[in-house]
Amino acid sequence: MARLVSKQKDVDMTVGSISGNIIKFALPLLAGNLFQQLYNMVDTWVIGQTENNAAYAAVGSVGPIVNMLIGTFMGLSSGAGVVISQYYGAKDEKNVRASVHTSMALTFILAAVFTVVGILITPFTLDIMLKGNEDAAAIYPHAREYLSIYFGGIVGLLIYNMGSGILRAVGDSRRPFYFLVVSACTNIVLDLLFVNVFGMAAGGVALATVISQALSAVLVMITLLRTTSVIKLAWKELKIKLSMLKSIVRIGFPAAIQMALTAFSNVFVQSYIAGANGTPEYLLSGWTSYTKIDQFIFLPIQSISLSATTFVGQNLGKNDVKRAKKGTVLSYLLATGCTVVVIILVMLFAPSLAAVFNPDKHVTFYARMLLKYITPFYVCCCVNQVFSASLRGSGDTKAPMFIMLLSFVGFRQLYLYVVSHFISNDILPIAMSYPAGWFVCAVCTLLYYRLCKFGKYRVNAAE
Repeated sequence: MARLVSKQKDVDMTVGSISGNIIKFALPLLAGNLFQQLYNMVDTWVIGQTENNAAYAAVGSVGPIVNMLIGTFMGLSSGAGVVISQYYGAKDEKNVRASVHTSMALTFILAAVFTVVGILITPFTLDIMLKGNEDAAAIYPHAREYLSIYFGGIVGLLIYNMGSGILRAVGDSRRPFYFLVVSACTNIVLDLLFVNVFGMAAGGVALATVISQALSAVLVMITLLRTTSVIKLAWKELKIKLSMLKSIVRIGFPAAIQMALTAFSNVFVQSYIAGANGTPEYLLSGWTSYTKIDQFIFLPIQSISLSATTFVGQNLGKNDVKRAKKGTVLSYLLATGCTVVVIILVMLFAPSLAAVFNPDKHVTFYARMLLKYITPFYVCCCVNQVFSASLRGSGDTKAPMFIMLLSFVGFRQLYLYVVSHFISNDILPIAMSYPAGWFVCAVCTLLYYRLCKFGKYRVNAAE
């Protein structure tokens, strides 16, 4: 019989030092997320050195379109992770196994669906983002080529994300990190090969990403099939248990909707960026350079937030509300401290950082300006990300969904319309829609967290 705890890999976060558990779990996550960012970072860097600004802008600006589908899946996988972590914390081996097999069966089904949907929505979403802007026409073919290849091979990314989510739910954040290291290194080699040797531009970096993601999927599947822990995957048990699917969807669907709609909203944000005063090619390229650095600023927040989700899930599975709340506060303090350090470094080295991905003087002008004015506001993200992650770990995903949709979709779109039509259509006022949304979300999230009945949505409470 599979063991509930593998001492070498799984981590029981219901016992021991709270700070020690969170930091021990977050460090491999941080390193893993760093390597995950290398995928698109290397893609854009390699393209940026070719002086093909149209391809550079295309690869860098398709993120919101990709995230529409990836965000949907990540929301569902977060629901699976919460369910697994809570049953794991409760030492309920039977339901851990049922939730693992249901999650992976759902992944295989969604992989086929998302492949078809992604390819079909590509022309529609690109039309929205570029708004028929004739000056941005050169970007379109590169973006379409990239997305067609990316969505054609999306199955690898989905399998890796769900598999690594299962591992993290039982406290194992190390092996997902190792797989990302291998995958990122593969991606770097293939990027240089396809772009510099074969001259494939956007299609080449997309193909490199797909192959690298497929490799990480193979590694995570081998791990799940061979592990001696309770999360061991068995092909004969790979089926959807309806009661478990209901729990996963109940927790994960609100997060999926929030992530998908926020990503779709960001497609419109980029249409405002492309339509701002200036040359669309340079505007989107400058925005691309900024967003690459943005992803690195966000890494400590993201890693510690994921730690908070697992920590809260396991401890509420054991019905230890007090410990779960202490872990949440400590996670917030850790995230804020790390983020302040990163903000200071970025502000000091902004001119140099702006030129890393694309040295064109027109591109670096916009990137440097965006970094200067937006970076200080990342402290707001520490609030909304950590406390929302804690709420999701407790099984409460509807409130974070509504708050984030209100802030990142409703408020942000209203802000963009008012600013661009009545105040200024320059890129900086438009880009400030992001920190404005972060601030609104931080205030609403903190108010809700302080007023809610924490822990009432955990899976064993629902049953």
